[in-house]
Amino acid sequence: MAQGVMIIAEQRDGDIRKISYELTSEGKRLADASGQELTAVLLGSNIKDKAALFGKYGAKKVIVADDPRLAKYTTDAYASVIAQIVKAAGPAILLLGASSQGKDLAGRLAAKLGVGMAQDCTKFAVEGGKLVATRPIYAGKAYAQVSYDDSYPNMATARPNVMAIIPPNDALTAEVVDAAFTLDDSAIKTKVVDAIKDESGKVDLTEADKIVSGGRGMKGPEGFDVLEKLADAIRASVGASRSAVDAGWRTQNDQVGQTGKVVSPNLYIACGISGAIQHLAGMSTSKYVVAINKDPEAPIFQKADYGIVDDLFNVVPALTEEIKKVI
Repeated sequence: MAQGVMIIAEQRDGDIRKISYELTSEGKRLADASGQELTAVLLGSNIKDKAALFGKYGAKKVIVADDPRLAKYTTDAYASVIAQIVKAAGPAILLLGASSQGKDLAGRLAAKLGVGMAQDCTKFAVEGGKLVATRPIYAGKAYAQVSYDDSYPNMATARPNVMAIIPPNDALTAEVVDAAFTLDDSAIKTKVVDAIKDESGKVDLTEADKIVSGGRGMKGPEGFDVLEKLADAIRASVGASRSAVDAGWRTQNDQVGQTGKVVSPNLYIACGISGAIQHLAGMSTSKYVVAINKDPEAPIFQKADYGIVDDLFNVVPALTEEIKKVI
């Protein structure tokens, strides 16, 4: 019989991603609610020394698949190994992050396990021993509650930056075990030959606590200079709307929206962004939204907690200077 909660952790170059701690914390809450235990799964190369970290967040067991072929994420290798681990453990609930890696992995993994999967969820609950997942639909205009049939595991991905991270408890420990798996080299159809890293030092948009975004109102790539200064002042990351990216003003890596990155920061400052449906879908779960736009009818103001109707090139530099005075 399926039992227990399992989360799939993420690492990049040996560093545990923030979404992993969010998943562990949410997994612990669900495990407590169902009277079961939480297991974390960690894949990588020379990664076993990081496994104990998950015990501090409530995991009772950490299953580690340590292999040089798992150093870099590839869909084929990770899906194969994780499917073997899940089938052997038989969890009732399986959670992954709705990061770029998690979204890529979850679909292939669900197919290998023969189960359904709820994508990009913002809330979870346990009812009658089964998972109930809440996810946005219609570009964030409504929310659907997803229930599961009698197939296990109940599988879902969690939107990054939405689930609260519980404070780590150094008194808690987890049992660390080596995963039993086989991995056929011929089954790995892709290979990472190079990784182009972001050298800016800024936090990735999906993990950022604060984001300053610009749209067509920035007038050109040089217009983003004022946003970079504001972002530096408040230690935020800089994003952009699709129109700004399509115009070549920012890279696609900076795009916030349904076809870009879905973000959930505590603070989202939208500058010169009208608020198209595609963009709103990518930042609708932000805790506080500040909109700066000279068009009082811009749709972004309907989503904003605070709005300033004025030219952003007057407001943002003045805002930056005032912030510098108090920080």
